[in-house]
Amino acid sequence: MSQLKRISLCISLMALAILSSCRMANGHSEKSGEKVDFKYSTLLKIEDFEKYSLVEIKNPWDTTKLLGQYLLIDKEGSVPEGFEGVKVIRTPIEKSVVFSAIHASLINELGAGDAIKGVCDAEYVYQSNLVAGLKSGEITDCGNSMNPSVEKIIRLSPGAVFVSPFENVTGHGKLDQAGIPVVECADYMEVSPLARAEWIKFYGRLFGESGRADSIFSETEKEYTRLRDMAAKTTERPKVLLDRIYGQSWNVPGGNSTMGIMIRDAGGDNPFGSDPASGSLKLSPEKVLYEAGDADIWLIRYAYDNVNLYSLAEDNAMYTRFKAYKEGNVYGSNSSVSNIFEDVAFHPQWLLADLISLFHPELTDVEVAKTYFDKVPAE
Repeated sequence: MSQLKRISLCISLMALAILSSCRMANGHSEKSGEKVDFKYSTLLKIEDFEKYSLVEIKNPWDTTKLLGQYLLIDKEGSVPEGFEGVKVIRTPIEKSVVFSAIHASLINELGAGDAIKGVCDAEYVYQSNLVAGLKSGEITDCGNSMNPSVEKIIRLSPGAVFVSPFENVTGHGKLDQAGIPVVECADYMEVSPLARAEWIKFYGRLFGESGRADSIFSETEKEYTRLRDMAAKTTERPKVLLDRIYGQSWNVPGGNSTMGIMIRDAGGDNPFGSDPASGSLKLSPEKVLYEAGDADIWLIRYAYDNVNLYSLAEDNAMYTRFKAYKEGNVYGSNSSVSNIFEDVAFHPQWLLADLISLFHPELTDVEVAKTYFDKVPAE
């Protein structure tokens, strides 16, 4: 081998060694970290390294792309080279702005309520300490989540802002310009109740409460699977209708939606379960009557207004043609009191138990921790 070739080979080997020891711009290296085990979530990936964690969130509308990528690193840690374009979040987060009451409730449950310094849609926040914080001014009302006061958020200088992403919305304007990390809370786009609940592992890490978060999820998984397995043994499955007409349409759960799955797991029959949609199906009221007019049980979720059989008939005479209405098997959940939406996201076992008790009262081993649905009175 010539001297020139030897020199060239040495340079190539040195370059390869340097390249393999450095972190690439996308945040990955030759040496992988320890991957966090996600049994149900299809959108989350977390790798723990010695001094930081790398979090990736898949875009639920195009899983070949990332919706968000974050470097979680403590207050005193220095940002390693090679993370251009990756949002850095200093943990545990001490100041945050939360757009959804669901996530405000979860953060509060994790023991990090003091880290919530701003909320959107404050009228839907029901936790007593958070309500008190809003009244005293310790927590800032940042307006409507669809049109928030960006100026108020920037003045708070939060360590992160928690938002629920929507399809085809890219970037966060002034928040990005201000260098404020935006956490894309895409948990609601997961494929099952347990997959969404598993996101608590991510939120726990953000607030320094990994141990508590893991413990909460472990109990959730254990109880949910126990109840699901119990309901699976039932032979008769009542037909279950959900919600009511809004505007000119009726939104019903697709077969792979969260509520569609929970109806099935509770031993019920979703009239629209054959449609594989992971979200709601927008149908005409006439179509719903045709497909689910013989539903045995009708569940209605509402807020503030009092619902009874008389008011339903006054609202739309079509309701009186449903079997469940005629037989008085209509159950309502006032979300302003029951906290059904806040609870179910990360504690689906509580709603599952309540549904099983309604669908299969013969199963006496079901312990209902929280009652969400009560029989709707005649008047």
